[in-house]
Amino acid sequence: MPAVSVLISTYNEPQWLEWVLLGYARQTCTDFEMIVVDDGSGPATRARIDALRPTLPYPLRHFWQPDEGYRKCRAMNRGIGMANSDYLVFSDGDCVPRADFLASHLALRRPGWFLSGGYSKLPMALSHRIDRDDILSGRAIDYRWLAAHGLQRHTLKLRAHHPVVKAALSRLTPVAPRFHGHNASAWKADIVRVNGWDERMQYGGQDLELGERLNNAGIRGRTIRYSAVCVHLEHPRDHKKPGMRENCLAIRAETRRTRASWSAHGLLQEALPVRAPSIRAMPRPHGWIESPPG
Repeated sequence: MPAVSVLISTYNEPQWLEWVLLGYARQTCTDFEMIVVDDGSGPATRARIDALRPTLPYPLRHFWQPDEGYRKCRAMNRGIGMANSDYLVFSDGDCVPRADFLASHLALRRPGWFLSGGYSKLPMALSHRIDRDDILSGRAIDYRWLAAHGLQRHTLKLRAHHPVVKAALSRLTPVAPRFHGHNASAWKADIVRVNGWDERMQYGGQDLELGERLNNAGIRGRTIRYSAVCVHLEHPRDHKKPGMRENCLAIRAETRRTRASWSAHGLLQEALPVRAPSIRAMPRPHGWIESPPG
């Protein structure tokens, strides 16, 4: 069993995904598996993954489902079913991690808690300026290099390096520890306990709603914004559609009103759990396609 399973969501951004996967090749923590959770990308993404797999120092698997609109929540639930570790780290296929990203998540994990990080958002021009050498050398996540090439936001997340400083900033930040899908981690048993993502939700707060159910189940969040750091590569957001956000807000409001800790529209599609379900017992769903492991 690997120490951690990393689940990366993606949709039709093969170049950004390559930079992210190369970023994980630089991790100081090497005991992990990677699962790319793909919400219907075209063949270019599969081709890029297949080309990269033999060059990477970690096992890489790929879940793909047909493109039938924004269904990230469904894809993430299927990715959880593939995970072999009892601890899960979640991020996106446009977020390049610093070399200590996974080590920070693992060092700070505690029973009864999930961890909540953030990202440093790069402008479009700088995102396209980054190349393979910038990723492999670590320049793409070095504050001084980024500032010299167009990053104008003087974010402390990238500038803080000393462990004591990072810990102090994380304690002092006024930002609430909400579950962000671009940089979060949790025990697999806790995610299963609340039945994963609500598959009715589309773009707009779907990760936050999962975090709210974790809170309602007694699982608290801890902010690690300055310890687990990644940079976000900018890109167009063609997946936004009218009504998506309003639908998500309505579901979140119901979760808060009822203090729900379980979704009947999650990992297991049933009304009420008799006990914490075993994800291992889940059948592989229609549309499940997985590339062979490296």
